[in-house]
Amino acid sequence: MHKQVTLTEAVELIGDSQTIALGGMTLYRRPVAFVKALLRREIRPKDLTLLCFTAGFESDLLVGAGCVGTVRSVYFGLESFGLAPMFTEAAQRSSIRVLEETEASIVMGMRATMAGVGFMPSIAWVGTDLPRLRPDVKTISDPYSGETLMAFPAIPLDVAVLHGLEADPFGNVRLNNNLGIDMELVYIAKTVIVTVERVVDRVKLSLDGQMLPAPGADYIVHAPNGAWPTSCYPDYPVAGGELLRYVDQCNAGQFADYLAGFLAETPTDTK
Repeated sequence: MHKQVTLTEAVELIGDSQTIALGGMTLYRRPVAFVKALLRREIRPKDLTLLCFTAGFESDLLVGAGCVGTVRSVYFGLESFGLAPMFTEAAQRSSIRVLEETEASIVMGMRATMAGVGFMPSIAWVGTDLPRLRPDVKTISDPYSGETLMAFPAIPLDVAVLHGLEADPFGNVRLNNNLGIDMELVYIAKTVIVTVERVVDRVKLSLDGQMLPAPGADYIVHAPNGAWPTSCYPDYPVAGGELLRYVDQCNAGQFADYLAGFLAETPTDTK
């Protein structure tokens, strides 16, 4: 059964050295309010492994704050707003570990976890140099054809954090479209936290959205404007001015100043 909790209570579920996944896609429907609350903790988590299909603004905040030890993502950036400045800096300084991933490797790793096996075979990466960057990805021989395959290890996931449009007291959540790998993260995570724009009497099926039925979410958090400054269609668009301000301050070496101001904002300041 799900449990409705506050942001302050939800972020206490994150511990050091855990693997956490942040849902959404590029600059769309990212769990920014959760990350903000996590960074407001008196003792922030450290040495996190960050798993994302695409990592963006919210992930860059965690990297800049020194909470991330390893990144597993197909893409890390701010789309049309350029590079993710704190990730780029950390990667260039080798202060974080970048575990190379592609769409295929993440999907295969998640499929292995869903199937309860140690690896998932695939023809992906065969004949490429990618295995040199990932010595944990081994080659195996197909027992039926003798063909050489890649064995992608299962991806463990402690906590998945998603952001949705609405939830009801029964635990149903409407995530809307442009899901990325949100539903798959729910299947493999030990704990699923979903922040939502609003709580309604009952979530209804809609063509303009995807329902995550109960009991997919273990914890539900009411967090209006919880994706800002990323977008949450149809409620609000990307806050381009805020993202430009973030990039400008980071490039000027003022990440700490930006973060202090951002964490001081209340939800009503952001819309």
